[in-house]
Amino acid sequence: MAECGRGGAAGGALPTSPGPALGSKGALKPAAGEGGGGGGGGGGRLGHGRARCDSGGVSNGDCSLGVSGDEARASPARGPRGAALAPAPGAAACPLPRESKPGGLPRRSSIIKDGTKQKRERKKTVSFSSMPTEKKISSASDCINSMVEGSELKKVRSNSRIYHRYFLLDADMQSLRWEPSKKDSEKAKIDIKSIKEVRTGKNTDIFRSNGISDQISEDCAFSVIYGENYESLDLVANSADVANIWVTGLRYLISYGKHTLDMLESSQDNMRTSWVSQMFSEIDVDNLGHITLCNAVQCIRDLNPGLKTSKIELKFKELHKSKDKAGTEVTKEEFVEVFHELCTRPEIYFLLVQFSSNKEFLDTKDLMMFLEAEQGVAHINEEISLEIINKYEPSKEGQEKGWLSIDGFTKYLMSPDCYIFDPEHKKVCQDMKQPLSHYFINSSHNTYLIEDQFRGPSDITGYIRALKMGCRSVELDVWDGPDNEPVIYTGHTMTSQIVFRSVIDIINKYAFFASEYPLILCLENHCSIKQQKVMVQHMKKILGDKLYTTLPNVEESYLPSPDVLKGRILIKAKKLSSNCSGVEGDVTDEDEGAEMSQRMGKENVEQPNNVPVKRFQLCKELSELVSICKSVQFKEFQVSFQVQKYWEVCSFNEVLASKYANENPGDFVNYNKRFLARVFPSPMRIDSSNMNPQDFWKCGCQIVAMNFQTPGLMMDLNIGWFRQNGNCGYVLRPAIMREEVSFFSANTKDSVPGVSPQLLHIKIISGQNFPKPKGSGAKGDVVDPYVYVEIHGIPADCAEQRTKTVHQNGDAPIFDESFEFQINLPELAMVRFVVLDDDYIGDEFIGQYTIPFECLQTGYRHVPLQSLTGEVLAHASLFVHVAITNRRGGGKPHKRGLSVRKGKKSREYASLRTLWIKTVDEVFKNAQPPIRDATDLRENMQNAVVSFKELCGLSSVANLMQCMLAVSPRFLGPDNTPLVVLNLSEQYPTMELQGIVPEVLKKIVTTYDMLMSSRSFWIH
Repeated sequence: MAECGRGGAAGGALPTSPGPALGSKGALKPAAGEGGGGGGGGGGRLGHGRARCDSGGVSNGDCSLGVSGDEARASPARGPRGAALAPAPGAAACPLPRESKPGGLPRRSSIIKDGTKQKRERKKTVSFSSMPTEKKISSASDCINSMVEGSELKKVRSNSRIYHRYFLLDADMQSLRWEPSKKDSEKAKIDIKSIKEVRTGKNTDIFRSNGISDQISEDCAFSVIYGENYESLDLVANSADVANIWVTGLRYLISYGKHTLDMLESSQDNMRTSWVSQMFSEIDVDNLGHITLCNAVQCIRDLNPGLKTSKIELKFKELHKSKDKAGTEVTKEEFVEVFHELCTRPEIYFLLVQFSSNKEFLDTKDLMMFLEAEQGVAHINEEISLEIINKYEPSKEGQEKGWLSIDGFTKYLMSPDCYIFDPEHKKVCQDMKQPLSHYFINSSHNTYLIEDQFRGPSDITGYIRALKMGCRSVELDVWDGPDNEPVIYTGHTMTSQIVFRSVIDIINKYAFFASEYPLILCLENHCSIKQQKVMVQHMKKILGDKLYTTLPNVEESYLPSPDVLKGRILIKAKKLSSNCSGVEGDVTDEDEGAEMSQRMGKENVEQPNNVPVKRFQLCKELSELVSICKSVQFKEFQVSFQVQKYWEVCSFNEVLASKYANENPGDFVNYNKRFLARVFPSPMRIDSSNMNPQDFWKCGCQIVAMNFQTPGLMMDLNIGWFRQNGNCGYVLRPAIMREEVSFFSANTKDSVPGVSPQLLHIKIISGQNFPKPKGSGAKGDVVDPYVYVEIHGIPADCAEQRTKTVHQNGDAPIFDESFEFQINLPELAMVRFVVLDDDYIGDEFIGQYTIPFECLQTGYRHVPLQSLTGEVLAHASLFVHVAITNRRGGGKPHKRGLSVRKGKKSREYASLRTLWIKTVDEVFKNAQPPIRDATDLRENMQNAVVSFKELCGLSSVANLMQCMLAVSPRFLGPDNTPLVVLNLSEQYPTMELQGIVPEVLKKIVTTYDMLMSSRSFWIH
């Protein structure tokens, strides 16, 4: 049974922006045999439908927060007309088992009372995530109007006190008010001009010290900092949507003050409206003032290909109906209104105004700031910004002025330039001069089969598909055929046959189609001597000089590198001993088909060692084609360490390999540092299901043979894994698996010695254009999507989290949920995004995307979804924010979890393994104190960084550039005189106070000095 913790929060953003921020939560741990951490089988997704909640409270996405009954009765919240506003019911973040299928997530009964009735009666607030027909937020004016109407928010105080209040903006836009309140009505307000900043997330002392802060969603929390003493009004909205509306509106008011009305009026005739009007005029060539519905729909669809024609038509018809208008002609005003409604993504609008100083567009400097601070683009300049604007901005006015509108910004964020996959990894980017045994090799099992293992057909298309996908190890199971022509099929089964010669022809044609690095032919030979000679003739004639037959150098210790073996084909097969003087000899047989046939006839539990060893005759000509991949039988690790030659390869049945992985994980890793190991699926997998490759990659096994014809989680992992090095079929293993002196246990359930853990923060913001599941039997096109984020890797890293379900919205669902994962061995970790349908009949799978951790791009990214069989789903994607930090940061010392400062007593110091060789152990014994000192220096520096981020009002996800951007407005006094000056003349920038400054600025400067001091000391 997997255990479920609450979801965290992810993403870094400026305090001047409603961006995502860090939370600290747990994660699901896979049960044995499930997902990435289990034994030999490795089934479907990690523990879906098998989780229990170990902590309740507020759902991460719902943003509801419980208040005790006494508190609720003591201070009932009331709306503008005196109506009582009931507290919103909360929900636990853990998904229920699928069988229960309730309307919502479970509540934590100890805190949350049943509020179903009150929830239905509560005042409706502006939201764009629940129903597709609700009006979207597409401008600052929409935000201001919503604030004037008002919203129910929760006011957070110290000592776990939460008050439900109704907040609204005065009609004159000069004050923020709340009611009810014990204060005089004139005191229960904050003047807009006194507001210093608006922070997103739980980034004030009150939020951090509140006893139930962990139950508050990071994405729904925000704080208004006001007054000369920088007091904070800490609020929690019912949804991230509402929080974004208030943050955006308040920042707009702060920026423009008494000129807000003028700015709102001028924005009605902005660059975007002009451009859309121009599109209309280009269609209305006769200047009739209207165009046909068909033309209007087509134009909008051309500008936004992901939109469905039916949805656009429906929106126009709804607009006409609301105006009691007959006919189907569309006026310019109607065209502009529908375009704004359908083509504005609110989450991207909120992001734009973060960096545009509340303008409706980004100029070159705004875009530079976004690219550098959020997207992590190095060496950015105005020329690069202009190139992006000219490439993606649709309006000529924007291109001429160097402005990027919401439409251009959306187009840019959805382009391959902003995909989550780092383009550096689309080409070969790893060292290819290491020994062959230092790489994972993309490998296929029974490549000739295109269906199951027992009755399925054999076809050469299996080889074409595998080689085009970058596979570098294919299998040929060769038997005697008619007319003295060897054939390929699975022996002792009912699979069909294909001619050996035709397979060699196809291999010759496609061997280096996707990769120039060596191809290994795993030859399982069952032919007579006569037909073995025919095999040799075909391979020599067709493959020619591509065959690598150079004998290994006995003085070497390792195999040649992939770089040395470019364009060569290696034969992995049995080989006669060097002292065999005849033209043929006797060798042991490798017959996976016979083993499968035996398993098919047995009902007892599978035993890996009960298959009798058979022998057969091998001709010398075929033997001579085998050079550095000689097949031998594995005995035990200690024997192999002493007698096995580096050019000898052992094959392991999945069950036997799992046994070694669990019982001898350290030895298995050390064995694979020098020797190639091939793992093939259990003969019990007659349906061609796949084992979990992670179970064997974590042991260093290079050749994990997969059934390429069977889609699903395991093939997703395999395909995703080999993307990271230009899809060349070779991936360099982690250094800890290659270095002779290192020690790594594959089953470690904690941090890896010598490897710095990484914290991965992922915020699932929204989805776009989700198709209906292909196998679904449900009527209509409506889906109820939710997202799983899965981590696959060593057992210590395997985890998963899920979002809430967004009902009846597959076109543009808003999730706004954040998660945090600790990654102990980043080089072996993968992230998988899975979109499922909660209201399904027959099938729930919508799409997925699997990516190695090392290939993640940080910042705001789109994830292009793929189908079950790996095809890209047109226009379907997830919009996410990714941040990676390398420490446990934030939080308070008395708390425990991922976000905890580490004092000296709780720090984890790297330890040295005792080898029991006295002279060696004595030498390395002296290295222990310097290692501890280095760890202390690093932790002290990182603690200083976290303290500085907290004073800047940011989460630990933020970078130092974002911190400087956040505090820079505070360095100016009311009359724009500098209170703090940044001195850049020194080696490390210093902050200098200018006269008398508020205490909070003194703290910032002092903490910054400590940070710079610890950094310089650590560097030197």
